[in-house]
Amino acid sequence: MAKRFPEGFLWGGATAANQLEGGYNLGGKGLSTADMIPFIPKEERHGDNAVHVTSEQFLEAFKEDSDRLYPKRWGIDFYQHYKEDIALFGEMGFKTFRMSISWARIFPNGDDLQPNEEGLKFYDDVFDELAKYNIEPLVTLSHYEMPASIVDRFNGWVDRRVIDMFTKYAETVFTRYRNKVKYWLTFNEINAIALAPYNGGGLITDRFENLDQAIYQALHHQFVASALAVKLCREINPDAQIGCMLARLETYAETCNPHDVLKTLKQEQMNFFYTDVQVRGYYPNFIKEYFKENNIEIVMEETDEDILLKNKVDYISFSYYMSLVESAGPHGERAPGNLFSGLKNPYLESSDWGWQIDSIGLRVTLNKLYDRYQIPLFVVENGLGAIDKPNENGFIEDDYRINYLKEHIVQMREAISDGVELMGYTSWGPIDIISVSTSEVSKRYGFIHVDLDDYGNGSFKRTKKKSFDWYKEVICSNGENL
Repeated sequence: MAKRFPEGFLWGGATAANQLEGGYNLGGKGLSTADMIPFIPKEERHGDNAVHVTSEQFLEAFKEDSDRLYPKRWGIDFYQHYKEDIALFGEMGFKTFRMSISWARIFPNGDDLQPNEEGLKFYDDVFDELAKYNIEPLVTLSHYEMPASIVDRFNGWVDRRVIDMFTKYAETVFTRYRNKVKYWLTFNEINAIALAPYNGGGLITDRFENLDQAIYQALHHQFVASALAVKLCREINPDAQIGCMLARLETYAETCNPHDVLKTLKQEQMNFFYTDVQVRGYYPNFIKEYFKENNIEIVMEETDEDILLKNKVDYISFSYYMSLVESAGPHGERAPGNLFSGLKNPYLESSDWGWQIDSIGLRVTLNKLYDRYQIPLFVVENGLGAIDKPNENGFIEDDYRINYLKEHIVQMREAISDGVELMGYTSWGPIDIISVSTSEVSKRYGFIHVDLDDYGNGSFKRTKKKSFDWYKEVICSNGENL
């Protein structure tokens, strides 16, 4: 039997409003948490896999005369280039485009009495433009940003009142776009809150005496908000599908030493915990034990458990960039990665940023997730961040990107042959965007180059890379021609 992708497979690309949209001071938008993250030159960084903003930095970002750079405020100016960008996505043949809505563009302060009509109109225009090219929007409600005003006044998701603010926002966009958006996601990489509490939950770490308690309380509020959003989505548009999103961390034991195997099992459980709650509808026993051992007490209301149980997601989406290696021992060189780091794997090559490349790990993780949950899966982030250098003709021959994506697509096809139900694939950053962790643009993922440097200099001109036509052929052939 031939191994192939199913008819109707959703090929496309994935982005986030805070990394590409720009227009932070246009159309009535309020400042978001992402708008407050400054660019830090490489020589001044201390690790790049989590963003931490101090109270001092946060307050400084409100000042109009700050001498710091905030690259996510300009992004790649999709706000004013969206027609051009969507035309390029249409030329590639995208079936879907994963994007997010900026909550602060709809409710500038988070708890405004009325939504911002200019913001709602902008996304109407984006969805209408996508429809011209028969591209289905896949929309994330919360992708590493929330109105900065909520953080300033309520300390982010640690305050239960934020649930009502979020559900009002969700109800507003579900209602407005009920005839334009069929696929939704609630929180991007919901597990990010554990290592990047500011990005994931609007938590400024120096405001909390017990940070772990704050993280898991904020997370509980997100779980409840996510479940309530699922409920609202089904009531407003029964034909829509709504899923969760996980930063998937496929983890191998360094050796067959049972201590290494047990440590790896615990790491995997901590990763699966987030989808366990959103797919199965309850907190698993292992996390309850973890809370007990770490003196974490989740404050719940009487109806919370019922809300989680009755409003489970339709599908699981996830990001996959690399695999990790774990050991019970302290030895070994660590390799960086997306959010988390692990021991260096001697069998794998690494990207320009030290992330270990493991396409077979994607097949492994697809099988594990499907075996565990038996609901459809969607790979919504996968890509290679690299330093792109034009040749003598100014053309970027990014064969390294093509090879990375090709190897991962082959493994997805194998997983489908294994029996995994896979809805689609959106490669991360189909156009160059601002990095979430370092706020630089020189870490490039796109099939489309944007003339912009880390300091905001450039013409913002869009040009195709070699991978553009390659991906166009992949989509046209439904994954047959790689």
